Amino acid sequence: MAMLQLENELEKLTKSARLSEAVDDVDKIINLLTEARQRVAESANDLHTTILTLTKLQNPIREGLEAVNDDLKGVHKGQNKFGKALQQAFTNDKVIKGTLPTEHDPMAAHPDLINRAIAMHLLREGQFGVASTFISEAQPQEENSMAQFQSQLSPATLASPTSPRSPTPTDVPIVDADPSSELSALHSEALQASFASMYSILSSLKAHDLLPSITWARANCAELEARGSNLEFELCRLQFIWLFKGPEVNGLPDTPTNGRSGALQYARDNFGRFQHRHLREIQQLSCAMVYSSNLGASPYRAIFDITLAFDEVAASFTREFCSLLGLSAESPLYVAATAGSIALPQLMKFLNKVKGKGTEWTTDQELAFETPLPKSMVYHSIFVCPVSKEQTTDANPPMMLPCGHVLARESLQRLCKNNKCKCPYCPSEGRLQDAREIVL
Repeated sequence: MAMLQLENELEKLTKSARLSEAVDDVDKIINLLTEARQRVAESANDLHTTILTLTKLQNPIREGLEAVNDDLKGVHKGQNKFGKALQQAFTNDKVIKGTLPTEHDPMAAHPDLINRAIAMHLLREGQFGVASTFISEAQPQEENSMAQFQSQLSPATLASPTSPRSPTPTDVPIVDADPSSELSALHSEALQASFASMYSILSSLKAHDLLPSITWARANCAELEARGSNLEFELCRLQFIWLFKGPEVNGLPDTPTNGRSGALQYARDNFGRFQHRHLREIQQLSCAMVYSSNLGASPYRAIFDITLAFDEVAASFTREFCSLLGLSAESPLYVAATAGSIALPQLMKFLNKVKGKGTEWTTDQELAFETPLPKSMVYHSIFVCPVSKEQTTDANPPMMLPCGHVLARESLQRLCKNNKCKCPYCPSEGRLQDAREIVL
C-alpha cells in the first residue's frame, strides 16, 4: 500500500509541478527583452521611442516574473508534499493495514514443481535448447536419476520426431513420480522428440497439409476412440472438403486425386470406417456433391466454409496429442499467468477500497472476494450424482435444489412431474426452474 501511495503522489508531482512551465515563462521574458533591445538599438537617436518602448515593457515584465514565481511555488509545494509522503512511507512504525500476507507462501516448499512447470512450458513451446539449459541448472544433483528414467521407457517411446506414433502415458512416466525425478525426466530425448513431432505436424497443418496429422490420428485411433475423440474423422472430413474445392483453391496438382472426383474417391476409401458414428455428416458431405456447381447458394454452404477450420482442427490435434501424453491441453504455466493477470486488477481494486477503511487481510489460503475467470479456467472436483451414480459433464452438470441437495440435471429432470420435483433425500419440494447449476 505504501508503494501505491508513493506512485500516486509521484503522478501528482509530475502533473502539477513542472519546471518546464517556469522555463517557458522565463523564455517569454527573455524574448520581450530581446525585442525591446532591438527596437531601442534601431531608434538610438529617437529618445521618445526609447522611453515609450521601456514604458510598455514594465507591465509584461512584471507579469512574467509573477508567473515564474507562481510556477516555482507550485514546484516547491509539490516537492514538499512528495517528500513528506516519502518520509512517512519509510519511517512510519505503524502496521499498514489492508496489505497482502507475506509470511505465508504456499509454493515456497515446492520449488521442484515450479521448475517442472517452467521446463514443461518451454518444451511445449518447442524451446528445446532453452529447456535443456534450464533443467540442467535447476535440477539437483541426483545419482543415476537419468538412468532410472531411461530404464522405464519402452522401446516404442524412443521414436523419431517424424514417427506417427507418439508416446502414451504408459510410455512416459511423468505423472506419478517424485518431482525432482520428473525434472530429470523432462531431459529425456524421447519426450523432446514427442513435442518435436507435434510441432512438425502443426507446421504441416499451418501449410494446409493434413496427411501427417491423419497418419498420426490413424496410428493412435484406439486410444482416441477410447477417449471418445472425433479427431480422425474431423481431419478426414476437412481433407474431403479441401480436395473438393479443387486446385484453384487448395493449390494441389490438377490430377484425378484432386477436385470433386478426387474427393469422391477419398470418401469411398476412408469414410466407410466412420459410418457407425458419423453417418449423418457423411450423408451431408455426399449430398453436397449434387450442388457442386452452385454450392454457395445451397443448404450445405456452411459445411464447406473452412475459414477457421484449419485453426480449429490444429487446436483439437494439440489437445488430443497432449492428452495421450497425460498432459493438459493448455500449458499450466500459461493458464496460471493468464488467470493471475485477470485477477490482479480486481485484487488491486479491492486493496485500494479497503485501504481507506483500515480493513485487515485475514485469509492466508483464499481470496476475500470472487474473481471472475473465463469458464475454460474454472476447474472443479469430480461430482458423481448420488441418484444415477454417473459422473457429471458439461452437458449434464450438477444442479442444486432449493433445499441444498445436489443432483445431476438428467436425474433431476427424471424426478420432476408437472414441473415439480421432490428431493430424494429430504421432504422438501420445489420447481425445476428453482434449481441452479453449480461449479464445485
